[in-house]
Amino acid sequence: MLKSIRTLCLPGFLIVCLAGSGWLALQTARAAGQQAQAQGARPAGRGGPGGPPPARQEPPRSTRLEFPPLFFREEWKIDPNAPNVNNAEEPEQPITQGNVANPNLEVHVWGDQPGSRISNQTYNNMTYAMSLLCTSNWAITLRDKNNDVDLSGGVATIRWRTRISGFRYLHPVIKLADGTWLIGDKTTTYSTSWTVSEINLVDVRWRRFDPKNVIETGDGYWVDYPDLTRVEEVGFTDLMRGAGHGSAGGSRLDWIEVYGKPVPRAASVTKAGSR
Repeated sequence: MLKSIRTLCLPGFLIVCLAGSGWLALQTARAAGQQAQAQGARPAGRGGPGGPPPARQEPPRSTRLEFPPLFFREEWKIDPNAPNVNNAEEPEQPITQGNVANPNLEVHVWGDQPGSRISNQTYNNMTYAMSLLCTSNWAITLRDKNNDVDLSGGVATIRWRTRISGFRYLHPVIKLADGTWLIGDKTTTYSTSWTVSEINLVDVRWRRFDPKNVIETGDGYWVDYPDLTRVEEVGFTDLMRGAGHGSAGGSRLDWIEVYGKPVPRAASVTKAGSR
């Protein structure tokens, strides 16, 4: 009987001894690690005592698109040498080169030229282009005298301040350096008061445009992925006639900004009036 008890107790005693020795080893390792950390060294098992810390892994940085420079801004002016065709409180003039405030730009008016006007509200000192008195379709484009503009990439932008009444949608219009005319589907529409908006050109779908008649061309197809690396003229149209003074229907544009990279124009197309 006593022999049996001794036989049963021996394995248990061995298990207790092994557990105790394991616990002691663990406490010893912890103490060594704490001491190494206190001395500025790294614990054994993580690069070796006194080894350099692991290199910090920086998270990958997203590629940031560089916003292009301001290529031009136009905000109009009254031509002191042109007659006023309205009243003294709100002078108006059919748009000519004398109404362009930016000396580096040329203006081209398409469609109804007499109805496309510059108006000056003297009571608030605001001068803007308007289509209220157009009796047919119209368009206005601007051309830098020396440079085309690169409007490709993801951040080329047109910004403008507008006040549009009635069922009008103001579209961007561009002329490529090879002579191709395009009109975009992104627009600015009705607002009770003046509003600033922008069109990111990477989001625009284009159709061919007939500047003489100020309409889309008859093929009805979208122009997929046009080459916008050389754009010669930039402008706008709502493809409609005006409804007269007041708020019945028309487009007003206070200023326009074009953001893109300037591209020196080839000598063969720098002649004034080359269109």
